[in-house]
This record gives sequence, C-alpha cells and structure tokens, in this order.
Amino acid sequence: MKRHRISVPLITSASVAAILAIPGVVKTVRAQLSTGKPPAESIPPHGYVIKSKPLNGTDTPADYTFVLTRDEIYVPIIVRKPKGDGPFPAITMGWGEGREGMKKVERLAESLSQMQDRMLARGYVVATVNYRNEIPYAYEQAKPPQNLPDSISGERRMLKSGPTLDHEDLIAVIRYLQSLRYVDKNGVGAMGVSHSGEMIMKASSEYTFGAGVCIEPANHEFLTVDTGPSAPRKGTEIQYNDVEVVRKNANKVEGMERIGRINTPILIFGRDKDHLQGIFKLTYEWMKEAGKDVQWASFDHPTHGYVFIMNQPDGSYKPDEIQQKTFEIFMAYFDKHVKHAH
Repeated sequence: MKRHRISVPLITSASVAAILAIPGVVKTVRAQLSTGKPPAESIPPHGYVIKSKPLNGTDTPADYTFVLTRDEIYVPIIVRKPKGDGPFPAITMGWGEGREGMKKVERLAESLSQMQDRMLARGYVVATVNYRNEIPYAYEQAKPPQNLPDSISGERRMLKSGPTLDHEDLIAVIRYLQSLRYVDKNGVGAMGVSHSGEMIMKASSEYTFGAGVCIEPANHEFLTVDTGPSAPRKGTEIQYNDVEVVRKNANKVEGMERIGRINTPILIFGRDKDHLQGIFKLTYEWMKEAGKDVQWASFDHPTHGYVFIMNQPDGSYKPDEIQQKTFEIFMAYFDKHVKHAH
C-alpha cells in the first residue's frame, strides 16, 4: 500500500548523534543523555473551575473548568452533575476535532443541554470536552511521551520525549473526572462523534476506562487507512463507504496491534450511507476478530452525528424515532458498564 506522508522521527533520551546526509548538506541532530538528574515527576490530575452557572435554558449549574494535560497546559471542559453527593458515573461528550477553545465547549453544551438534562436525570455526571488541534498523521509515528532525565541544566527540568497529541487530552479529562469526590472513578465513560470517536479508540489503546461509545468514528489513522492521492474521492471528500475498499487500503498489522491493547468495552454507531461507513464497520470487524468487547449498531439517518440530539432552533427537544432508539441503546450500554450500585 502506498504512503504519501512525511515521517518526522522523535528524539528520545538515548545518547545519540545522528548524521543526516543530504546532497551538499550535513546536519547533526543531538539528543539528551540518558544519564543526569532523574526525570521530573508529573503532578496529579487537577482542574480549575473558573465559573459555575446554568447553561441557557437549564437550571443545573455548569462548571466551566480547565484541566491539566500531559504537557502541563490546560484544556477547557464544562461539567454538569446531578443533585446529591454521589459518587456518580460520568460521561464525556466530544464532537469532531479540537478547536475554538471554551467557545466550542459552551456552544456544544448548550446545543446538547436537553439531551444532557435527561442523562443527568438518570444519575450521570456529563462533561462536554474539547482538545488541542489535530496534527494529521502524527499519531501513526508517535509514542506516548515520557518524562526524560536532565543531563544539561544540573536540575530536573520537565522534559518530554515527544509531543502530546489530542487524544491524550481526552485521557487527561478522564483522569481528572476520576479524581473528583462525586465521581465513581471506576464508572467513567466517553462518547464522541467523528474525530472525537477516533480519539476514544486511540485513548482506549493507551488507557483503560469504563466504556466508550464511538459515533461514526473517523478511524483512518487508527487503522492506518490510505488517504493519499490514490484514495477514492468525490471532489475533496474521501469515499470509504464500502468496507471491502477500506480493507484493501488499511494496514491490518498496525491496526490490530493498536486494537490488541484495548481493554475498554466499545459500542460503535455507524451510519448506513456515510462516506466513511466502511471504516466504522472495519473497526468493528477487526475488534471482533481480536476478541474485544465490542458492539455494533447502524442506522439510515440523514444527519451526521445523529446520536447526539441537538436542541431545536427554539430550544425544544424533539428527537426523531431513530434518535429515541439510539439514546436508549447507548444509555443502556453505559448503565451496564459504568453505573455501579453504591
């Protein structure tokens, strides 16, 4: 299978001086020594609630929160909780790629407020999440960054072996929720649409949590599917509705290696006529082949991300028949996997 990507190697803590020979150019790339002061210790997960107020059209307080990430910056989320002390199960909700900071989080939480109200009524904490920007194809080359020893300053600077990627922000949010006194640390799940669905797959291959619901997950990186010039397209939209076309263009060895590390139960929602339906279905098939705890549901619905029930323009809640069904499917799934009796 052809690849149309630029590979950028990560510098590790090994003692190495690599000579890159390019016609007419000689460049030396140096790295930290593996000796020196021990790696700095990461601080525990935490967040700062900057304000608490009900979302438009609701009476439940929403905590506008910034959560510490792996590389010690902060990512924005909004947390809503039921009345009472808990501990409650919790669900993260994300849509697409990370962008627009807290503005996107607030807009999404307000659009989903009626749906979230019904999740709160069933005893769930709900966290609307966002992430850093996506870096295309970086995931296929990267490994989870580690703290490195400091062989230069004589101190213990916080040094990393590589960059932090967007799916690691989801892990940071889950770890933060698990640290809250009113959240059941063994009862945290995640749901996400499109790229946010793929981030659940990536996160679950590195960190185990209660359950994931992936809605039309755009897993082209997770399965190493060819998206180069030879991939089928209509205009600028890639066409991977047919699972057999995807199978021919995916790297099974790499995909199955990532799937093999997953211990989180996963429910995948497809959409029959979506241009990436073959990717959604192949994810399910390979997880099933690997013996993972996975379920599949797919519907013929006109709206991308249909499982997320957005408020109507007038603020009302009017799910169609399919959306009513999918709501009960995923809530029953979370009830089974993350809602524990206390």
